[in-house]
Amino acid sequence: MKTISRAKAKTAPKAARIPLFDLQRTYLPLRKEIVAAATRVLDSGAFILGPDVSAFEAEFARAIGATHCTGVCSGTQALQVALEAVGVGRGDEVIVPAHTFVATATAVSAAGATPVFVDVDPTTLTLDPVKAAEKITPRTKALLPVHIYGYPADMDAVMALARKRGLKVVEDCAQAHLTRYKGRVVGGIGDMGCFSFYPSKNLGAAGDAGAVATNDQSFHDAAKAISNCGRSDPDDRYRHDRMGQNFRLDTLQAAILRVKLKRLAAWTEERRRGAARYRKGLAGLPITLPPDGENGTQHSYHLFVIRSERRDALAKHLSAANIDNGVYYPIPLHLQPLYADLGHKTGDFPATEQAVRDVLALPLYPGLKDAEIDRVCEEIRRFHR
Repeated sequence: MKTISRAKAKTAPKAARIPLFDLQRTYLPLRKEIVAAATRVLDSGAFILGPDVSAFEAEFARAIGATHCTGVCSGTQALQVALEAVGVGRGDEVIVPAHTFVATATAVSAAGATPVFVDVDPTTLTLDPVKAAEKITPRTKALLPVHIYGYPADMDAVMALARKRGLKVVEDCAQAHLTRYKGRVVGGIGDMGCFSFYPSKNLGAAGDAGAVATNDQSFHDAAKAISNCGRSDPDDRYRHDRMGQNFRLDTLQAAILRVKLKRLAAWTEERRRGAARYRKGLAGLPITLPPDGENGTQHSYHLFVIRSERRDALAKHLSAANIDNGVYYPIPLHLQPLYADLGHKTGDFPATEQAVRDVLALPLYPGLKDAEIDRVCEEIRRFHR
């Protein structure tokens, strides 16, 4: 009986894992600055509404071209604060795309209103303005477009519809830091723009954090009060002029975000270069690449999402090759158990339901090496041979 030599029995070492996100690649080069900023806050004792909060608000407003910014404790609360600030409340309806993270809808519910789901554009996967127009009723108060994955919604059409029907527009920019729509940074186009600084976002805190931006002084004043227990004057701590919540941005998070904000523009360009490399490496394959934009419209690539009719098999192949990937989002909002009472069924929103079947996010973030992108592309090509 033949024996297999120990040398022949050995298998080739598995290739190093490529994570879908790797926060250490942006943290480690900034560690000294971040630790110094955190230490400054800890030593000061100014943990709530300290000077770093107002400084960050001003700096972030400038970065996105908005007049005002209010820091809050998360992207979800940013949405709720913005909705309440523009007057959304009990009995109202808000138009929401069916393809987005659940917080877009639950923020509407938390504000006391009802989310009304609408299908998305089959190419951009953003709110379809034509479908939205069909769902407007006398109870509709606002439109809530989502700049999904970092690609902007059709804001010209959204704003035209809002002006025609007397509606407010709250932009969900949770995945769209420095995304541009026809030359304008999103977040300052609608009545209010809402950002998340969840750690994996393009601008991420060391925990939950968010912001609300606007060019309207009255909406800004309302957002400030709502997020700070209903205080119109923060110096009059025991006077509460309206219903509010404790949604404040922690000073510690603001200090860390200030360090990272200085790098956001460079990180965004790095994401765009990585996306361009993916486009070149995946050209000609039977997959759909994400929209890239033109005429001043620029994707910020929070996620690089391809679409494939063989998505599940491709995902399994990549995982076996030690390449992380993800599906954003596997259950559309209209089929979530949470909203079963709205009476939707499979087939109601075909573009959204198709996206659920074929979208797949690939690794893309600052610090991702060209060789790693090339390896992902090669594995996808290998899958299609």
